[in-house]
Amino acid sequence: MMKRLYDSLAEDDRRRYAAIESRSWGMVGSSNISSVLQCDPKTIRRGLAELEETADLDTSPCPKERGGRKTTNRDIC
Repeated sequence: MMKRLYDSLAEDDRRRYAAIESRSWGMVGSSNISSVLQCDPKTIRRGLAELEETADLDTSPCPKERGGRKTTNRDIC
């Protein structure tokens, strides 16, 4: 069930979920969670770093605007 939930999350939520789960497993958490969720241990470390930051987490449902060609009215229709 953990893997199904993990796969259903967005990328940044996956990192944070894996980080919280690894914390709850104690000393061996990072290696065990990375094998259960089939993710890189670096992903878990990055999630832990994000959660430990004092700045608020970005919880907006919309993706951030990226580079590339801007949309026009014709692109929307």
